[in-house]
Amino acid sequence: MKIGIMGLGLMGGSMALALKHISFVTSIVGSDHNPEHQRIALERGLVQAIVSFDELKRECDVIFLAVPVNGVIALLSECTDLSGSDKTLIDLGSTKALIVDAIPPSIRANFIPAHPMTGTEQFGPKAAIEGLYADKVVVLCDLEHSGNAQRDIALRIFRSIGMNVHTMGAAQHDRHAAFISHMPHIISYALANTVLAQEEKENILTLAAGGFRSMSRLAKSSPAMWEDIFRQNRQNVLEAVELFESELKTFKEALRNEEYATLRREMKGANKLYEIFT
Repeated sequence: MKIGIMGLGLMGGSMALALKHISFVTSIVGSDHNPEHQRIALERGLVQAIVSFDELKRECDVIFLAVPVNGVIALLSECTDLSGSDKTLIDLGSTKALIVDAIPPSIRANFIPAHPMTGTEQFGPKAAIEGLYADKVVVLCDLEHSGNAQRDIALRIFRSIGMNVHTMGAAQHDRHAAFISHMPHIISYALANTVLAQEEKENILTLAAGGFRSMSRLAKSSPAMWEDIFRQNRQNVLEAVELFESELKTFKEALRNEEYATLRREMKGANKLYEIFT
């Protein structure tokens, strides 16, 4: 099986590293609009060759679209020549409904909408790492509209690189992602800006330990990428942020009114989150 990866940043580059260990993958080639990304990907051995997107479509059995959501949507219009073929297209976008709505009907059977629930705050091919996908969840959306062969290939690939597969509708995915991925990024950006706005921010940051560093880590993420994600999932993110504001207000009012029993009750309620994880 010959694999092509369009987009050689964190997600695409790490996918290439993961696929190198799969016995049924015979070769991996890549494409990227950024010449520097091409150079680094070859230098790091992420792919065996850099090819044009047209050649990637022509020569590969499976094509990963590892670019931002707007890029995936733009590329879909270039993929209608795959209509009637047995090729498999898999996107790795962070939101799914816009992508699903944009798939040309002629290639819907070829397409697998996927979102690996993994990543780091780093980006670009230098950020690609071994094991990014291992033991992580991948969500596959609206599989009832994908071809049987394409569905089987996607499942085989994701399971072979150690991922746990979950399926759901695209709209359901986007709402869930707003709570567990998109809202935390907004909170991290806001936390960083709150501290940076203080007059003695340097003195404050000298005290920064594990808690602050953990919560502010996401503020290093690409603003360009996250602006797109927030735009694409705007309504769901707004709902998540408004519900968070309500919870934050409960804590604030308990503290303001010195209702420490209420504060303790709210914290104990939050402790239950890790009962679900364990």
